[in-house]
Amino acid sequence: MVVLDGTLGAAGHATEFLKAIQPGGFLIGLDRDPQVAELAVRNLEAAGFARGSQFEVEVTRFSGFRKALERRRVAAPDRLFLDLGVCSLHLDEAKRGFSLRREGPLDMRLNPGEPGTRSAAEILATETESRLSWIFEKYGEERFARRVAREIVSARGREPLETTSQLRELVARSIPRKAWPPQVDVATRVFQALRIEANQELAELDEVLKQLPEIMKTGGRAGIISFHSLEDRPVKKAFREWAQGCVCPPELPICVCSNEPSIRILTPKPAVAETEEVEANPRSRSAKLRVAEWL
Repeated sequence: MVVLDGTLGAAGHATEFLKAIQPGGFLIGLDRDPQVAELAVRNLEAAGFARGSQFEVEVTRFSGFRKALERRRVAAPDRLFLDLGVCSLHLDEAKRGFSLRREGPLDMRLNPGEPGTRSAAEILATETESRLSWIFEKYGEERFARRVAREIVSARGREPLETTSQLRELVARSIPRKAWPPQVDVATRVFQALRIEANQELAELDEVLKQLPEIMKTGGRAGIISFHSLEDRPVKKAFREWAQGCVCPPELPICVCSNEPSIRILTPKPAVAETEEVEANPRSRSAKLRVAEWL
């Protein structure tokens, strides 16, 4: 059995996958961040697994999974897994610029060395007010997107926005105090939007969903964990479309489209973390897992 973990992180999920598929199983792990990929290798080897014979790790976007499979001469995986968003390592490391609570440079890129990427600071420095407003509204669902964008354009004319604390304070000034969310930081949505824009996360997800029907084999399963509605909606929509049978207009007496479902949805309602897990790992509270099996 071959498992493809497209978002390897620190290899927590991968370790469990490898335990489940031994003996004889193989895992291909992908991560966009070279530092995280190195850590994953160390963790998997510390867990007793052999690189080359039981697993391999590549530094690449998860949308590049087909090439990763080809390099291993694997036509299709038996299992494919994605854990979307960023891993805790990014949030906990101040110098990566993801954290609201730790002072650091406004970077937010999963792989700063990847050609063609822009840091959050570069986005804030170069995009127009209307474009920034669109980013915050589209990717952060921020009600006060226009106010925040206007304040950013005004502020950058006085001094460059280069640190997480600068941006956090600016967002806090832009949003009326009575409108601050009760349980999360006021700048959470803006930080999320910049991270998604910097890494083109939703475009990556769309590309994977476009490729999945072409690559999965009969009996293969794909599981995708999302952490907010922007990620969950396209996954839910794609699964529903693939699980749909006849698409003929309801007024036709018989089916003429011959459309057959290509998957069976194994999670009619997404699986969510139980109370004990949320208490141990608060970041899991918004996680939703959807699983489909190809027919």
